[in-house]
Amino acid sequence: MTSELLLAGVFALVTGMNDGGALLATGHKLPTARPLAGLAVLVAAVALVPLATHEVAQTFTLRLAVLHGPEGRSAMTVAVIAALAVVLTLSHQGRPTSLTLAIVGGLTGAGLGWGLPVNGGSVALVLAVGLAAPFAGALAAPLMSRLLAALTTTIGLRRWHWAGLALLCVAYAANDGQKMLAVFTLALGMTGAPLPVTCVVAVLFGIGALRGMPRAGRTLSREIIASRPLDGVAAETGSAVTVIGCAATGLPVSMTQSIAGGLIGLGAARGGGRVRWHTAARIALAWVLTLPASTALAAVAAFALRELTSR
Repeated sequence: MTSELLLAGVFALVTGMNDGGALLATGHKLPTARPLAGLAVLVAAVALVPLATHEVAQTFTLRLAVLHGPEGRSAMTVAVIAALAVVLTLSHQGRPTSLTLAIVGGLTGAGLGWGLPVNGGSVALVLAVGLAAPFAGALAAPLMSRLLAALTTTIGLRRWHWAGLALLCVAYAANDGQKMLAVFTLALGMTGAPLPVTCVVAVLFGIGALRGMPRAGRTLSREIIASRPLDGVAAETGSAVTVIGCAATGLPVSMTQSIAGGLIGLGAARGGGRVRWHTAARIALAWVLTLPASTALAAVAAFALRELTSR
């Protein structure tokens, strides 16, 4: 169990590096919430929100594949290693991707490779909703941008930024961020969301976010579109509403995918010329590669490990 807990800790650190900076990047052009203040709110949400709802964590642990007992923990280890390998490889190649897609693929592939029960219907539903998240963000963000432009001024936008940031933090903690809680509960062989566990998850996530913030934040804050302060607030708020809606049904979606889709939608709504389509296509290709790569890697590794241990 010690090695599994260490792996869960590494997963939380990498999640912070991959997600933390990206989540806070869109608001960098507004001085309302400095990065460290925003990170503090995000870490607090990751620690506290699962105490009220952890439906998405249960989807990871119960509804994709049955990963309980010694065999289940071994398969979980394979799934996490495969997900991390795929995400770190793509990130090293300059293709930031969704760790949520990777862990869904890893858990599914590991279950199949180990011969454990896998719920094909639940996997298909999670993937369909997850793949739709960028498109939902692309629709929600322009609507939110028009609403904010009609309701507020430049000074008032700062208050909306705090509201949007708080909503984004709650949405992440209620949905996307619960993949970390799921990995910890599988490693510990427990259920629920005990406060000590959620606090450990939040601290490790925050440490990872501090490390990865400059690099992870650059893609969303600068490379997709030449965004204005209004764009950042609209993308934050629109994606948060979308992700909270999915959390209510227990369906995990990637917050960073939703935000990226929102920024692309904002640029496209103004004629498309403001979107850096080369960057958008590079990110989309990474998303497309993540799921099959993590599923295949986990399935092969789990099958090979099962054969070795059964001899």
